[in-house]
Amino acid sequence: MPLVAHTALPTFQRLREEGMEILSTERAKRQDIRELHIGLLNMMPDSALAATERQFFRLVGQANPIVQFHMHPFTIRGLPRSAEAERYIATYYESFEQINRDGLDGLIISGANVSHPHLTQEAFWEPLTEVFDWARERVSSTLCSCLATHALIQYGHGIERTHLGFKRWGVYSHKVVEASHPLVSDINTRFDVPHSRYNEIFREDMEQAGLKVLVESEEAGVHLAVSQDQFRVVYFQGHPEYDTISLLKEYKREVMRSFKGEREDYPPFPEHYFNLEVGGILNEYGQHLRSARHLGQEAPEFPEPTVARHLDNTWRDTAKAVFSNWLGLIYQVTDQDRRKPFMDHVDPENPLNL
Repeated sequence: MPLVAHTALPTFQRLREEGMEILSTERAKRQDIRELHIGLLNMMPDSALAATERQFFRLVGQANPIVQFHMHPFTIRGLPRSAEAERYIATYYESFEQINRDGLDGLIISGANVSHPHLTQEAFWEPLTEVFDWARERVSSTLCSCLATHALIQYGHGIERTHLGFKRWGVYSHKVVEASHPLVSDINTRFDVPHSRYNEIFREDMEQAGLKVLVESEEAGVHLAVSQDQFRVVYFQGHPEYDTISLLKEYKREVMRSFKGEREDYPPFPEHYFNLEVGGILNEYGQHLRSARHLGQEAPEFPEPTVARHLDNTWRDTAKAVFSNWLGLIYQVTDQDRRKPFMDHVDPENPLNL
């Protein structure tokens, strides 16, 4: 069932323009259908703030359960924001205090950019751990993306992520390794997932923490794992929410950084993402770009529209299926009263229960 546009957030209109069914609050009230309230803690930088909303809202809105979805975006202090982004957040986002008061059925936590070698040094660390503590007691299931996965594993289990020494960047083949788990029920046993990160939590680390690995890649490592209690916490290291052009935009940004002298090398291609024709187009563009820099000229226009026509999305259908399974599990365990469905299952010897 569709998302409900219960606020004036511009993302709802963007998704309508894509062809998604978005209900007004008036239409939603006329339907005698259960509603679920899903939070999105959006920690992404200003340039990716709205895109991250669309990506996660889209996956939730395309899920299968017979339910109306109310999305509740919010953010936390400690993240650098421009004045324009602050105004956007003040206009369209809810405060954590409001989220705390009203409660959620499920919570998605996005990744974030970092500026320190250790996560505990980040200004957002303490506010993020406050959300972790709150969600442990008040939310049926929390789904973590990339950096949020690394942060929660460190906070809950004391296991710090490992810097790879390079950027894990591209689209990688993955295999389901625990097919009996309901989160991966009725999905492809092999599928692709985009990754974009410098750090990793390895399978051995996750198993040491008592997590169950569900999906992994020979090249990219673990993509999907869950807490001991089946789905109370869902951990993604990859980015199943990415749009088809997300990695292209990252590549373009790094190319421009190279042109401006903000990075010493010229960026390599994301792995398994561009075909040979695209590789030729971008190599030729790189030659023109380096020539322009040498001559002190402006950068030639990046051939984004041309390249985008050659890109394939080999992960979205499986991502939709996993999100549908996740939301279906929340639907099953959350009663009409909602808000504290797991309190009876907290182990006093292990209050984090992760």
